[in-house]
Amino acid sequence: MKLYTYWRSSAAFRVRIALALKGIQVDQIPVHLLNNGGEQHSEGYQQRNPAELVPALELEQGSLNQSLAIIQYLEALYPEPALLPADPWLKAQVMALALDIACDIHPLNNLRVLQYLTGTLAVDETQKLAWIHHWLHTGFSALEKRLQASAGLYCFGNSVTLADLCLVPQIYNALRFNLDMTGYPTLQKIYQHCMQQPAFLQAAPEQQLDAQ
Repeated sequence: MKLYTYWRSSAAFRVRIALALKGIQVDQIPVHLLNNGGEQHSEGYQQRNPAELVPALELEQGSLNQSLAIIQYLEALYPEPALLPADPWLKAQVMALALDIACDIHPLNNLRVLQYLTGTLAVDETQKLAWIHHWLHTGFSALEKRLQASAGLYCFGNSVTLADLCLVPQIYNALRFNLDMTGYPTLQKIYQHCMQQPAFLQAAPEQQLDAQ
């Protein structure tokens, strides 16, 4: 089993946390998203993931892309510790929050979107940062309200779930972009707790072999 990853990729970060929590050993193959015009655009990598994004998990059966699909696959093979509740209603809530982040927040500050803004649309750095902050605040405002009803140490009570695996990388990105987090005490509390846990620390961008 091989994981094609990039140290700063939020999506790859999610998968690395899942691997660390479940104690799964994989070979990690760095794919640098900036060097040589982006190694994800190489012909060799396109064969693994035509979308030219990380992560990709290479298995005997072939390659699997999309971080949430990869985590769901790992969850089926290695069910402990469980990242999704057994109760259908709670499971749906965890999935909704994970999808809020992975589908509605993350794509708007993804590297290829930002490169299109500054390249094709000729947006300057100040305007780019305003774009990032606007969409992060929009998403985080809703998350803060939702989590006030469910959060304990983690997004849903006191057990880590898929929601935390999505939230932590997104807050990591927000801090990297100097977002003012004052209005999000619940999000900050969860993030700070998670980043004290061994699996989250092991998966953190700065701990990766390709970190720069």
